[in-house]
Amino acid sequence: MDPDALAKAFVELYYSTFDSNRAGLASLYQDGSMLTFEGQKIQGSQNIVAKLTSLPFQQCQHSITTVDCQPSGPAGGMLVFVSGNLQLAGEQHALKFSQIVLFRNSQLAIVCLLAFASGSPE
Repeated sequence: MDPDALAKAFVELYYSTFDSNRAGLASLYQDGSMLTFEGQKIQGSQNIVAKLTSLPFQQCQHSITTVDCQPSGPAGGMLVFVSGNLQLAGEQHALKFSQIVLFRNSQLAIVCLLAFASGSPE
């Protein structure tokens, strides 16, 4: 499969699941997966989902602006950069966000790094 098409398919699946059922993200992580969220490193599927489901907002809508992908490493890894807007329920302005996903093997699972950064409203 084309790496760009794979990255876009993953991004679509990830953010639609995040917006509708964050607990459903568990299957996209493994025990070796790591989430870096505002400087905090969280490892393992169960811990990552616990963090994501404990965020102070229950409803949100991601609007993806950019999905950039490039090969990473000799074992078929892939680095994906995602940016866009995050609209929280009840808020007038969307927040900017960016995320980096590093795939370390050919399985569709995040096994190394998942980092969020949010910025000021538009």
